[in-house]
Amino acid sequence: MTQLLYMETFGCQMNERDSEIMAQLLGEHSYVQTDTPEQADVVVVNTCSIRGKAAHKAYSCFGRYKKLKEKHHDFILAVTGCVAQQDGAALLERMPYIDIVMGPQSIYALPSLVAAFRRDRKPLVATDLSAEFIIPPFLPNLAEGPAHKRFITIMQGCDNFCTYCVVPYTRGREISRSFADILAEATHLVEQGVKEITLIGQNVNSYGKKGDAAQHKSFPELLRAVAGIDGLKRLRFTTSHPKDLSEDLMRCFAEIPVLCPHFHLPVQSGSNSILKQMNRKYTIESYLDKVARLREYRPDIALTTDIIVGFPGETDDDFAATMQIMETVQYHGAYSFKYSDRPNAKAADFPGKVAEEVKTGRLARLQARQEEIALAFKQAEIGKAVEVMVEGASKAPANQWSGRTGTNQIVNFSCERKLVPGELLVVEIEGACQNSLRGKMI
Repeated sequence: MTQLLYMETFGCQMNERDSEIMAQLLGEHSYVQTDTPEQADVVVVNTCSIRGKAAHKAYSCFGRYKKLKEKHHDFILAVTGCVAQQDGAALLERMPYIDIVMGPQSIYALPSLVAAFRRDRKPLVATDLSAEFIIPPFLPNLAEGPAHKRFITIMQGCDNFCTYCVVPYTRGREISRSFADILAEATHLVEQGVKEITLIGQNVNSYGKKGDAAQHKSFPELLRAVAGIDGLKRLRFTTSHPKDLSEDLMRCFAEIPVLCPHFHLPVQSGSNSILKQMNRKYTIESYLDKVARLREYRPDIALTTDIIVGFPGETDDDFAATMQIMETVQYHGAYSFKYSDRPNAKAADFPGKVAEEVKTGRLARLQARQEEIALAFKQAEIGKAVEVMVEGASKAPANQWSGRTGTNQIVNFSCERKLVPGELLVVEIEGACQNSLRGKMI
């Protein structure tokens, strides 16, 4: 008998991919996704706890489902992701209306957990983290989600233990997925019509550095293998750690035609003293050297970054150094956040906490300047002809379409004929807005 599944996902691309996997696994047991939680037989909430704000959103979401359960007692509420791993059985004590709590390594067991709860009606907790965990082979279907682009998980977990970060505690230590399994999944996707693939992991640069070299190989080797699949038009990856950025990986941007000229390289702070406190294991000087070499290999590369403001002990001079790194590098975009204490992370016990109003003011200054830099990049595109991959119809009036450049810029443009997501077109840029470009198809 067909049953209905509702998925709610918070956080990063890793969580998006995990949600796709869970939906497919339940789909193999006659579950069909619905957009209406009130109709669902099973609700899965995939949480993020990388920042305090993300965790608060998850807890607020749980409250909504409590009210729904009071009206409709039959649906099963499962919680996964980093909040589930972090809080474990304590979630059930705090919120007894939750039925299943499972960590990221347990998502592949979701169908059996749902079946066990349906049979026994007893809450279940599956949050074991094992260094011996192996990411299972998985061939996705394209019944749900975009048909032209997909994420492929190549590794999970992290060994870096940045002092502000919970990932090693919520996703475990670094585990690289089998080279053969990744290549099989990528080949399967391209054979099904996918044109763009993004390889994802907490630190893709360190792929294959642990375990059997024949099983995993290196990240540049993996990039070259996936890029060689006939029919693939674009290849991307995220996220990278600067300390693991190799010369071989930089060369890939010059030597692999389908590798998009966009690189997300988190800097976190422009201050060496703060970077040391963060346990980032690089200096601003080494970071800038790698940026310069990246641009030698690929002059048109678009660089984006992550920045944390208000880390414990951050002085006005430290923050000024962060503003300076933005001026020096000239990022196309930045994800910037106020520091927040996270459970288990070492920085939660650091002295010198920065006042909330100071963090707010610094973040506002940083974001305002970054918006100016990003807009200048967009304005420099006016008059140029750029290749765009069609994403779909724009939210604007009829005959308006939206796509992305290789540098990951959104382009809205007009076209009289019906387009198909995944098509590659040439668009002349006519205007620039803060978050997108405007153009006409050539």
